[in-house]
Amino acid sequence: MLRTILKRTDILALAALVALSTQATAQTATSSTSTHSHNHSHQAKEPVLVNEAEIQPRDLSDWEADWQSVYPFLQDGTLDPVMEHKAESGKKTAEEYRAYYEAGYKTDVERILIDGSSVTFFRDGQPVQGQYTNDGYEILTYASGNQGVRFIFEKSGGDAAAPQFIQFSDHEIVPTKVDHYHLYWGDDRAELLTEVTNWPTYFHAELSGAEIAAGMMAH
Repeated sequence: MLRTILKRTDILALAALVALSTQATAQTATSSTSTHSHNHSHQAKEPVLVNEAEIQPRDLSDWEADWQSVYPFLQDGTLDPVMEHKAESGKKTAEEYRAYYEAGYKTDVERILIDGSSVTFFRDGQPVQGQYTNDGYEILTYASGNQGVRFIFEKSGGDAAAPQFIQFSDHEIVPTKVDHYHLYWGDDRAELLTEVTNWPTYFHAELSGAEIAAGMMAH
């Protein structure tokens, strides 16, 4: 759970780069502590902090692509070498890492297609589509001291079954294309921010499981 959430509600107002822009007002909220901080510096001795002045607005175009869940590759053993590789230098056994990622990667959404403002979720091949608009970002501070940013979009139309909010976490704070991301979705914006143990993770759909595993071990 989170110790601190620094809230910026209007990400569309970018002030850092353009002198005539106006800044959105940051708000602060507090909740209970967390036992998990998901980032790629698991062994870092110093907390990874976010400089809010460096955060820039991001559009859905940053994630525009056809994406596949990595969860099936964990289930079928494709990622077993990754878990063994992590155990060689980490603090957990391969089995413990697998259990950790089992909780993190778990999802029934095997594919996500992002095209413009449209986000389509596929469960067992069945699509549910929503239109989404920018709803700002949140800086999350975890019990470990590490911080991360979630970029948030709210549904403006589409299927009733599509989630009201989606929150992207990809270890970036400025507009950029990424090779994978973690996605949180649901109908309660604030509640989603307290979810730190399940982070469904998506890679480009054209990649094979072996290619994804190789990339993870090279990271």
